[in-house]
Amino acid sequence: MSWELLLALVALLAFVVQLLYFLRADGDLTLLWAEWQGRRPEQELTNKVIWVTGASSGIGEELAYQLSKLDVSLVLSARRVHELERVKRKCLENGNLKGKDILVLPLDLKDTSSHEAATKAVVKEFGKIDILVNNSGRSHCSWCLETSMDIYRELIELNYLGTISLTKCVLPHMVKRKQGKIITVTSILGHVSMPVSSAYCASKHALRGFLNSLRIELATYPGIVVSNICPGPVQSNIMKNSLTKDVTTILGHNGDQYRQMVTSRCVWLILISMANDLKEVWIAEQPFLLMLYLCQYMPTWSSWVINKVGKRIENFNNSVGSRTIAALSFVIIFVLVQILYTDDFRIWKTKRD
Repeated sequence: MSWELLLALVALLAFVVQLLYFLRADGDLTLLWAEWQGRRPEQELTNKVIWVTGASSGIGEELAYQLSKLDVSLVLSARRVHELERVKRKCLENGNLKGKDILVLPLDLKDTSSHEAATKAVVKEFGKIDILVNNSGRSHCSWCLETSMDIYRELIELNYLGTISLTKCVLPHMVKRKQGKIITVTSILGHVSMPVSSAYCASKHALRGFLNSLRIELATYPGIVVSNICPGPVQSNIMKNSLTKDVTTILGHNGDQYRQMVTSRCVWLILISMANDLKEVWIAEQPFLLMLYLCQYMPTWSSWVINKVGKRIENFNNSVGSRTIAALSFVIIFVLVQILYTDDFRIWKTKRD
């Protein structure tokens, strides 16, 4: 066997191994490398004051539980005070914190006039704010032609303007100290758009643009990190609480959560990104992760794929078989495009012709 053939077989084997690894991945490659070789949350987040919004359910609630096992001070914010108190009790029961380490701070993200006072309350209680986790938000599920303009206003005010307002209140404190982390949980739909969620997609796209611009403006403050966390489908009540075609009705059910990531796993990856100061992370299982890579590096191909997928969006939510076919289709398209666009293939084709 010639050395050339041996090297080709090794390269092919390496490609297959990487492909199989990618098919099992639930985060972008930088994030998974940080999980394997990077800094640990229990070391990097010690003695930090961490303010979590949307802490009464879903990702925010699980963040509170995992952070309560570390040596931190927690601020829990949401509209529902009784739910925040429930989360605090569970943190005290199962975590390593004492009552003085957790501040329950009710907050309506849409009431931007209250954000300055809330920020001062946190600084007064703990003396500083090391990390702000912007996690509050809401989704919707309805076709654009049927969706009231009130829905678009609601989600822009909550997901976008409310997040910006609170960030702007906390930011001067961090600039003064020349350190801090702004962690914002957006969505993969801030990169990719899908049907029956135009208002939600719009708010998340806008938020991503704001964060990218803010990060550049803060380049002179290397101690301040701006992170954009982009989860895919996660097991939570976000769909159940989604608005529909008007602001008076909600969806009322979570649908099929078979392909949705376990919340604890998503939150652990968020903590890894916080500990390693990652600027943007993608947290999603397949085929959603592959869809993100397609959109990032092959937008024309991804647009064609998403259009095909969009026509069958209901089948994806109800059929395991269709999801499997979709995942395989994504992989096949990905591999074919990679082959067709390699230099070796073009050289070989030129020689053959």
